[in-house]
Amino acid sequence: MVVVVSENPLVKRQFGHRARLALSPAEVSNTDAQAHAARTMWNLLHAWWQMMPKDKRTLANADAAIRQARKDLDFLAVLPAQAAQAVLRTYFQAWRNCWAGRADAPNFKGRFRSVMSVDVPQGRDLNIKRVHRRWGMVNLPRIGRVRFRWTKNLPVGKDSHTDNRITGARLVKDALGWHIAFRVQTLETAPGPHQGPEVGIDAGVSLPLALSNGDHQDHGRPPRLPDGTADRDKWLTPKEKAKLLRLEREAAHRKRLRKRGEKTSRRLQHTYDQIKQLRAKATRRALDWQHQTTTYLARTYGVVVVEALTITNMVKSARGTVEEPGKNVKAKAGLNRSISQEAWGRTTAMLTYKLAQRGGTLVKVPAPGTSQRCSACGLTTPGSREDQATFVCKNPHCGWSGNADFNAARNILHLYRIGLVAIPAAGRCSRQARKRVKPATAR
Repeated sequence: MVVVVSENPLVKRQFGHRARLALSPAEVSNTDAQAHAARTMWNLLHAWWQMMPKDKRTLANADAAIRQARKDLDFLAVLPAQAAQAVLRTYFQAWRNCWAGRADAPNFKGRFRSVMSVDVPQGRDLNIKRVHRRWGMVNLPRIGRVRFRWTKNLPVGKDSHTDNRITGARLVKDALGWHIAFRVQTLETAPGPHQGPEVGIDAGVSLPLALSNGDHQDHGRPPRLPDGTADRDKWLTPKEKAKLLRLEREAAHRKRLRKRGEKTSRRLQHTYDQIKQLRAKATRRALDWQHQTTTYLARTYGVVVVEALTITNMVKSARGTVEEPGKNVKAKAGLNRSISQEAWGRTTAMLTYKLAQRGGTLVKVPAPGTSQRCSACGLTTPGSREDQATFVCKNPHCGWSGNADFNAARNILHLYRIGLVAIPAAGRCSRQARKRVKPATAR
């Protein structure tokens, strides 16, 4: 008997896959009712947590309160029992994340501010089956068999077993309708070391991703309009931009006619929904570009070096205070909007897990000085970065000139090669969470 020993061990991989659901109007209504019940369950749990003494905040007491609430309130009974238990586990996990410094303290969920979602914690209840090249069928509790868009091979049927299976799902609604996010678990061979070259990446606004070898990645959409203002709708076509402008003007006009305290009319709410659909379409296009670009970078390069940016500090307002008002507030607001649209943090997160799947590595280096230092001579000379897009070294012995983002990308790669790597700081709990006492019985 011959035993084949693999050089690379097997590793368990967990990832998510999102697909669009095709629901009838009645199914949409039932799913909306479940999502509203899940949000109400969360708010009731939070109110129960604030009302109960610290020694009574246990998982068993919260479970008993949920069971009693589902018996007393009919609109909570539309939520499946397993989905209600998922809300309970998610709420307690939110407090654990807060105590560990990974997130802020949980709060109430608003009707229009929060994302509508329903959890399906048991994967065996889904009973997924592929019925067409582009469509699959899934069983949703208390909704029935519905179709979803088949865009990725899932471990179903003969391919489904203990190691490769779907462990659960979550129904999520956005402006374009309901989607299902599968939680997939697979057992794969650990990838070997990536043989690709090293590259430094500088994230910018005029040039989204500038690479140290000149292989820049651009989405072909200028960040600013001809008049110099920031283009907040660069992912929309000209017709869609015109439609969005018309809808925003209609919404402003109807809102002006509404009396104070008066409920939003259906016509105004319909206009808001159309605006949300266009915004969601632009977000989807930006996300698609990020996925394609990061997949290409993860396949091509073995080590990707980026800056350790604190984006929340970069997009702070320049308004200032009444005593010390800020300067160039509108220009800074446009820059903040452009930075937020590029979603640098999401790009870094995508590169992290895609590189790990292919044996690559993502490294972060300190950000200060990378855009002011000359990549040819290594000196920081005042006045070299007079233009936003061009870098001209003022060192009389150098005089190198080129694209400013390309110069920064070369500096980023150089910092990695000399061993100057940023160490991630430990997370801190918010001020509100630090003031709370951790009940030992609720952990």
